[in-house]
Amino acid sequence: MPSRSGRTEAQPSATCPSGHRKARLRATEKSRAVEQTEATWRRWVAQYGGMKADDARRLKELEQENARLKKIVAEQFLDIDILKELNKGNW
Repeated sequence: MPSRSGRTEAQPSATCPSGHRKARLRATEKSRAVEQTEATWRRWVAQYGGMKADDARRLKELEQENARLKKIVAEQFLDIDILKELNKGNW
């Protein structure tokens, strides 16, 4: 899914390594080379540092699956609390 900038999660990881090859460039110059802000560049390096495009895609899938499972667990806790209240007779 493209972000607000229109790039997918595979694009930053594909862009970062080429920027790292230019060893003498500062982060500002690297970010200009890929037409992104310095903050975006630093976030990409922190998040996707040495990842390949497949690794980044898999990370995104795992994050989505984790969010889905957390939602299911939260709903189960709610159901348990409701059943406990009904069992007490406080309804």
